Amino acid sequence: MMKYSRCSMGTMDRTPGCRDREKNMTRREAAMANFKKGYNCSQSIVLAFADLLPADEKMLMKMASSFGGGMGRLREVCGSVSGMFMVAGLLYGYDGPETGQVKAEHYAGIQELAHRFEEKHGTIICREMLGLSVHHDVPTPEARTEAYYKKRPCAEIIGDAAEILEQYIEERGTK
Repeated sequence: MMKYSRCSMGTMDRTPGCRDREKNMTRREAAMANFKKGYNCSQSIVLAFADLLPADEKMLMKMASSFGGGMGRLREVCGSVSGMFMVAGLLYGYDGPETGQVKAEHYAGIQELAHRFEEKHGTIICREMLGLSVHHDVPTPEARTEAYYKKRPCAEIIGDAAEILEQYIEERGTK
């Protein structure tokens, strides 16, 4: 995987995700580090690709904030999958009332991303990956402790999503 740097060269960089982070991380490493800093799964993906996106990071983080925990801890579609879809939409999506080929091509790409993720994890559903029986979890997230990270595979799942998305982007290029 390619290394990247989207942070400014100064040590006082205040860009989200850049402070206290080594430069030249892979996107996988950056996404996992973002999660371990406290960003949700969706934000972790979007932030790892923010250098490619036509929006400022604060707006991107707000946009992705509702999708953590399988959409607001509803344990539905994994937030890292939603993050991949958001990045793909910003890079390859359409911005008009499309009904034909443009929409079909974009949806085919989204389905391809979902398929690649499912090949690795068997599902795109948060609760299924985490082995949870609850469909709608309490809205309050668990504290991010060492015990939390040991029992949750989320950081690795996020890393996998980042690799899948990076490969997809490398295959398609950016506009």
